Amino acid sequence: MIDNNIPAPYAHQEVTTNFIVKTKTCMITSDPGTGKTRAVLDAHVILGGKTLVLAPLSILEAAWGEDIRKFQPHIKYGVAYAKNRAKIFEDDTNEMVITNFEAVNFLQKNPQYCKQFDTIVIDEFTAFKNREAKRSKNLNKIISYFTNRIAMSGTPNSNTILDIWHPALLIDGGKRLGTRFYAFRHQACTPRFNGFANEWIDKPGIEEAVANKLSDISIRYALSDCIDLPDKIVRTINTKLTPNIQKQYKTLADESVLYTKSGTVNAINAAARVKKLLQLVTGAVYDEDGVVQFVHQERYDIVMTLVGQRAHSLVAFNWKHERDALVELANKEGISYEVIDGSVPAERRKDIVSRYQAGHFKVLFCHPQSAGHGLTLTKANTIIWCSPTYNAEHYQQFNQRIYRAGQTQKTETILIQARGTWEPEVYKKLNTKLGRMENLLHILKEVS
Repeated sequence: MIDNNIPAPYAHQEVTTNFIVKTKTCMITSDPGTGKTRAVLDAHVILGGKTLVLAPLSILEAAWGEDIRKFQPHIKYGVAYAKNRAKIFEDDTNEMVITNFEAVNFLQKNPQYCKQFDTIVIDEFTAFKNREAKRSKNLNKIISYFTNRIAMSGTPNSNTILDIWHPALLIDGGKRLGTRFYAFRHQACTPRFNGFANEWIDKPGIEEAVANKLSDISIRYALSDCIDLPDKIVRTINTKLTPNIQKQYKTLADESVLYTKSGTVNAINAAARVKKLLQLVTGAVYDEDGVVQFVHQERYDIVMTLVGQRAHSLVAFNWKHERDALVELANKEGISYEVIDGSVPAERRKDIVSRYQAGHFKVLFCHPQSAGHGLTLTKANTIIWCSPTYNAEHYQQFNQRIYRAGQTQKTETILIQARGTWEPEVYKKLNTKLGRMENLLHILKEVS
């Protein structure tokens, strides 16, 4: 029976779904934003049986859970975290279990849980590119339990062609790229001494050669090639506050006060309360003296996961604590970045923009007021809003940084919002054609 409330898949998603069903063991390397998850969910329904999804911790519910509710709401699923893992795997009613990469260590010790599944989906399979990593070795030990194997990544060889070898081994058992890593490395790369040790440099034409070997089990759509997609894609990632943060949010909303480890924060009026509620969702609030009181950092894991999936992107932040959290994670994960905000001089901004457009670094963290006018940032085709701005003009102007002359790709704007908070209302107002560019706090004050 057709559910008219469920959006129909795009043509390229249908092709991808049919490819999965036909091959049953495959690699989906389509660009981020092309809807790989939807294609996999539709394939699961056709294939039947039970499916295990391995994905980054930050997107278990925010991406997979959300897409299930949107595209296949009849699928009974469970999200397995460290604390509830055994309980979820033992629930026979779940036809899909979604869990993080580290779960393979648990499953290697408890292989009986693998026997119930027909299909495994590895979302962002580059997490298993290092054949020597513990989780890679453990996944090798249990992969034979799964008849159908689906691996997904929009950036399969972001560093070197060698990144593809181990994921391919997981999918086809070494039929196409061989079972010996060093033999593959010898075929694909040339050693170059850097003064300390040999570096392995991809041979000319090796990408095409490897792609040909994997062509019968691979499918890829570039975002720019999806003629059935709109030119500008706007999608929302809905998150859920943890129980503790939900409690703090409710207290602040009801009593205009927030109790933190560092002290008490009061909201003096309705507008201030809304502002602090929006701050709280992103991990911190500011007291009357402008001193930040940190609460949590869950949102930034999601943002950096999205950044890691894309060659080049822009991330909009609104408060200093957001910038600091993003920078800290980028440094920790070795992601190249620059920042544009009010603290960066004009001449420095010009240099940053020039180097970004030349592809010298991966992500640009921006305050929309500082980067919303006059800048061309078409190296990116994705904008990620870490949190909503209050100002409709800043919102519209910043989104135009990638959608302008010189852009050769379809563009994507990602809005991250927490369900049950003020964030969806802010985005709703931002996306409404307002007669005047008003500060949204005034609007929110009226409805609070």
